Amino acid sequence: MAMVFHGRVFVDSLPHGQTHIGGNRMTCANPASLAQRHGARRQVGRAFAALAALAALTGCEDKNTFVAPPPPKVDVATPVQRPVTRYVEATGNTAPVKNVDLVARVQGFLQSIDYQDGTFVKQGTQLFTIEPETYKLKLEQAQAAEAGAQASLRQAEADFKRQSDLVQRQAVSQATLDNSTSARENAQANLQQAQANTKLAEVNYGYTKVSAPFDGVVSAHMVSVGELVGVSSPTQLATIVAMDPIYVNFTVNEQDVLRIRAEAARRGLTGADLKQFPIEIGLQTETGFPHEGKLDYVAPTINQSTGTLAVRGLVPNDKRVLLPGYFVRVRVPFSRDKDSLLVPDTALGSDQGGRYLLVVNGDNIVEQRKVQIGPLDNGLRVIESGLKPEDRVVIAGLLRVIPGQKIDPQVTKIGQPQASAK
Repeated sequence: MAMVFHGRVFVDSLPHGQTHIGGNRMTCANPASLAQRHGARRQVGRAFAALAALAALTGCEDKNTFVAPPPPKVDVATPVQRPVTRYVEATGNTAPVKNVDLVARVQGFLQSIDYQDGTFVKQGTQLFTIEPETYKLKLEQAQAAEAGAQASLRQAEADFKRQSDLVQRQAVSQATLDNSTSARENAQANLQQAQANTKLAEVNYGYTKVSAPFDGVVSAHMVSVGELVGVSSPTQLATIVAMDPIYVNFTVNEQDVLRIRAEAARRGLTGADLKQFPIEIGLQTETGFPHEGKLDYVAPTINQSTGTLAVRGLVPNDKRVLLPGYFVRVRVPFSRDKDSLLVPDTALGSDQGGRYLLVVNGDNIVEQRKVQIGPLDNGLRVIESGLKPEDRVVIAGLLRVIPGQKIDPQVTKIGQPQASAK
């Protein structure tokens, strides 16, 4: 047998004709015989390697067997069932119930401005004074003329009575009595004219003091003290606006009008009853609808160009939170359902076919259910159709499940959202 180690060849039991060399001595052997031995050794090594690989594959066969992952755990819950009030929602604008321009109705110089711009005043508060002396003198003149007319009438009445007695005794002619009667009637007419002049002078004298016709806020004055007003036409002095209550004008589309009328017919309500419907108002910066009032007016016809019906509400505004001209949100309750189904708005999905929910059947297989949705109620979405009270709805992990997939449902309850929208 020949061995090669660190460049040295050691030969044992060499065949005939070969020389043994040990240590640093070279051992010479037959080259052909040595090549045959090496080839045989390589074939045996290859066979052992193939057997080892086959044994390794046979031992790993069980470890590579595929095991399916468990079904994903998904939160499911049955829909909430509770009464829900149905509303007609719209947008509108506030408007004052009363809005009057204060004008100078008599000619004269403005003597004083008797209020602070933008303040709230009560009815009857004096706001402006227009040179009253001239009109006071005219009133006194008219009163004096009225007193003279009354004296003339008393004299004519006495003369008429005297002439009537004389005619009965045939002491005077009938013509004298006729003259006395005419004088009495003329005196009565003069007195009536004098009384009318006195009332006219009183009215003009009253116009020299401009007062608030109702409770409200007065705008900034538009004229200055000493300015001549009421020369050729009434001069605007300022504007007063009533703040409490306040109107809310909005429109309702034709479909909502039909729904409201159908509900009113079902409940046996008349047109007068509809005007007593409550309305709720909310500003853009407010949460919910904190201001409440009642319907005040409903237009008799639909606007054909817009397909809407004009409606007006009346809202108390004692704290003057609502200013005329505000843009507001409006809703009007018109019905109340006893048993509505509600789910979180986040549980809804949408595709080209509309809105849908993922529902788990009895075999824990996810199904896609087309639904019709209604309004939000305290943060939960009303489901009009397509859902049953006993259905288990996927409320969380929608991105982890697909229709047809089997899941491990984790039954929970639908809670009230933290930020609820009234």
